Amino acid sequence: MFDLDNFREIWETIKKNKLRTFLTGFSVSWGIFMLIILLGAGNGLRNGIMYNFRNMANNQVTVGTGWTSMPYKGFAKNRRILFNRKDIEELPKHFPNIEYISADITHSGLISHDHNNVTGDMTGTFPNKSKITFIEFEPGKGRFINDLDIQMRRKVAVINEDMEKILFPDGNALGQFIECENIMFRVVGVCKKKENDNSSSAYIPFNVAQQLYNKGYGFRRINFTINGITTEKQTDKFELNLRHWMGKRHFFSAEDKGAMWMWSTTADFANFKLMMKGILLFIWIIGIGTLTAGIVGVSNIMLITVKERQREFGIRKAIGAQPISIIRLIIVESLIITASFGYIGMLGGIATTQGVSYVMEQQDAVTQQKNKEAKKTGDQMGTPSVFRNPTVNFNLAMSATLLLIAAGILAGYFPARKAVKIPAIEAMREE
Repeated sequence: MFDLDNFREIWETIKKNKLRTFLTGFSVSWGIFMLIILLGAGNGLRNGIMYNFRNMANNQVTVGTGWTSMPYKGFAKNRRILFNRKDIEELPKHFPNIEYISADITHSGLISHDHNNVTGDMTGTFPNKSKITFIEFEPGKGRFINDLDIQMRRKVAVINEDMEKILFPDGNALGQFIECENIMFRVVGVCKKKENDNSSSAYIPFNVAQQLYNKGYGFRRINFTINGITTEKQTDKFELNLRHWMGKRHFFSAEDKGAMWMWSTTADFANFKLMMKGILLFIWIIGIGTLTAGIVGVSNIMLITVKERQREFGIRKAIGAQPISIIRLIIVESLIITASFGYIGMLGGIATTQGVSYVMEQQDAVTQQKNKEAKKTGDQMGTPSVFRNPTVNFNLAMSATLLLIAAGILAGYFPARKAVKIPAIEAMREE
């Protein structure tokens, strides 16, 4: 049975070789520390990029039209292609995996209230726009365009927070009117301002914008979200099918990139996920390599310990010590070194990542406060975040440490097995 005397003996052995034990333990501690730091950096990079995409659906598709660049079935090139209302109605029927669909008509002009003016966009759109681009409202700040607004062709508008501050300095825009080119619109909602968006925009019912700004016919952009497409290959196939379908409806070639273009966040997210998997794999390879170096160091030290204590082990065996007691003695020494230094490395890694995360949160809070102050003068100081919350899940860190400890046990077992295989008489002759 392993008693207190064995621990005292191990402790005396460790004290006798302080520098060697420290250097061995440091390599183990450094290995787990670097693994956690690298994993935290990978998580920080992923969180930063995902934060920048938080205001849009990861399955969003935008389709736009242009001018034909090649003849098609008797039609000359350089024709302008426009979508129509029928396209929006038929698209979900032909492509059932389309979830939310909307369209935009944008008109730039001078928007005013009383004596306050701002140059911005009047964007005609559908109610689903808010679900596609994540348009949000603070409590008590109204609503977005709804189906009744479309049906009744109401002249209503949804403005953002920046426009409200300029046009309504008292901060009470709901129910009041804004004017654009002698047309009055009642404000029914004030949506949140998205970070890094310097535009001043107001949303109005699609058919109202179409009648006012587009002569009642045609538009150039459709937005929708789509389910079941997660890879770049699937996106390319969907785009080809969409081009053929639209080409037949509007008489242009599916190969004509000038007639219609398509942008999808699905492909971007798929490439991003693939990139992150590669980065995490690289991080794990580097981290495991560093840990392995530490474990090899522990094994080498145990081999040296066995060599130095070979005569002692021979005497133990000669007076009746069981081989398992010698094996246990060496394994426990290896376990103490790897467990204690591994735990220190784990705590150091977690503390470092948490500290970096705290500092970044404080800096982010300061930046947001500066942005609020800058908005009063029309400036915007925010920049896209590429690194955010670089922390590691505690369970993952503990699992890595337990793996390290298990490897430490193996690092002690093989030298111990070598020690007990040496005959007692030969071990006692060793000087």
